[in-house]
Amino acid sequence: MFLIKFFKRLALCTIVWAGACSDSSTEDSIIYENNGEKRVVGYLPYYRFFNSNKIDYCKLTHLNLAFANPDNEGNLIVPESINDVVNDARSRNGDILIFISLAGGSLSVEQEINWSSFVDDNTKTSTLVDKIIDYVLLNDLDGVDVDLEWSHVTIGYSNFILTLNQALKKEDKLLTAALPNNTRFEHINDAALAAFDFINIMAYDGTGPWNANNPGQHSSYDFAENGIDFWNSSQNINSDRLTLGVPFYGYDFTNQEVVSFTYGQMIEESTEFADLDESTQRYYNGRSTIERKVELAVKRTGGIMIWELGQDSFDQYSLLNTIHNKFTVMKVKTTGMCGN
Repeated sequence: MFLIKFFKRLALCTIVWAGACSDSSTEDSIIYENNGEKRVVGYLPYYRFFNSNKIDYCKLTHLNLAFANPDNEGNLIVPESINDVVNDARSRNGDILIFISLAGGSLSVEQEINWSSFVDDNTKTSTLVDKIIDYVLLNDLDGVDVDLEWSHVTIGYSNFILTLNQALKKEDKLLTAALPNNTRFEHINDAALAAFDFINIMAYDGTGPWNANNPGQHSSYDFAENGIDFWNSSQNINSDRLTLGVPFYGYDFTNQEVVSFTYGQMIEESTEFADLDESTQRYYNGRSTIERKVELAVKRTGGIMIWELGQDSFDQYSLLNTIHNKFTVMKVKTTGMCGN
């Protein structure tokens, strides 16, 4: 990308290559040449579907509904109906792409057994894939996001991904994945990695309840940079196929039992927390850090991913609004709606 600076002056100065304007006016905004459009991917888990009417879908390019898991016959099960959310999102943004997100970071024993049963047995994988395709077509969705993680990424994962991708492409549907910040699971081969239309980097959870003796920021700016470096440089994934994940939540290390909280809860407590990242051993991302991460995403990735939309503060302190406004100020098109 070639960096172009746009200077606002009392007299009009044409946008030119850096150095062509001779005076030293204050830089007003940054535009990246050939940056194309950027995506804004938001996850919404079934237990937050009740917040759907509060979400500005005009500020999202992609919506991932989470999570669906197979029963012992391969039928996808989501604890809440997705119909109202799908209708709500499309009524306010006709261009939004809606995905069903599979699995999730925490699976029950039954769910884990079902996944392994279908993914690791080649004779059963096609049955699960057929059921997934049926679900996507029945609900008029645009694609599938796979969020199998850690021990749930078993030996048959790559074959499952390749089989699923082939079936999705026959229906002109997309396939994405949520992957850790700087870890590539051993059962993801090069072909499977190449099958994803793009990858959502989970650039958060650097620490948390599993590491109670290590209090601190779980999603720092440096952590995000490291994640991009890992997938772009170490794993050779093109920048446009990477989406930088940002958290709308944090972790409270005040007591021995570390618990999570939402950004919205912080704002309810005090609006002064909107531009902070820490308060009495509670660590999260405020608006300033989110803006910096949008700048990073514009420079080095294909966009921003959010976990998760229902944790936002649905007012003037909204992080989704912060993301949307920052892209707009940078002259970067996302949805092309709501002033963008």
